[in-house]
Amino acid sequence: MERVICLAIGYVFGLFQTSYIYGKIHGIDIRNYGSGNAGTTNTLRVMGFKAGVLVLFGDILKCILAVTVSTLIFGRAHPEMLYIFKIYAAAGAILGHNFPFYLHFKGGKGIAVTAGLILSFHPYFIPMGVIVFFGIFFTTHYVSLGSLVLYICFLIEMVALGQAGIFGMSQTLLIELYVVSALLTVMAFYKHKENIKRLMSGTERKTYLSHKNKEAEKQDKE
Repeated sequence: MERVICLAIGYVFGLFQTSYIYGKIHGIDIRNYGSGNAGTTNTLRVMGFKAGVLVLFGDILKCILAVTVSTLIFGRAHPEMLYIFKIYAAAGAILGHNFPFYLHFKGGKGIAVTAGLILSFHPYFIPMGVIVFFGIFFTTHYVSLGSLVLYICFLIEMVALGQAGIFGMSQTLLIELYVVSALLTVMAFYKHKENIKRLMSGTERKTYLSHKNKEAEKQDKE
């Protein structure tokens, strides 16, 4: 029952569609512009750097809050299941972000929310997340590629740390942790299926942060 409640708590937090709400405040539905995705990257491209940063932090924060609330409610009574509660709360937040019922289940792709999972799950994940994502992004300027590799590394590190005894859990609970993490990885790849096709065909759009590279971004569109 605790797992279901954590999942529900996460889903409720995930329903706070930062990009959609920010866009509505400024008179647009972000899903009708750019890629049509209600996430950080599309907001950055359509509405600018400031908007992208605000949406990024909003999506990260909602996952951290979901994890924090869930662990505060159940963590003290069941300390051996602390990381189970965290992963279910984060999974709920990602589901709420990706499939919000009030937007006809048309949300984002869950990567910024996953950043909230990485930041709130265990400190050991943070260096990996920063190095992998930003290393790939600043090298290739492909947000999608950085996101997908990040998920693969997240799953690998989850298993490695679990088997090393870092989480202090039984093998049964560890397997459950791995399964949920694997399902999140599969969902991330599913949400990026069109990006994967474009990456393979060499037509994926690059993203640049600095103004001096805007001309290069325009060339990528052509």
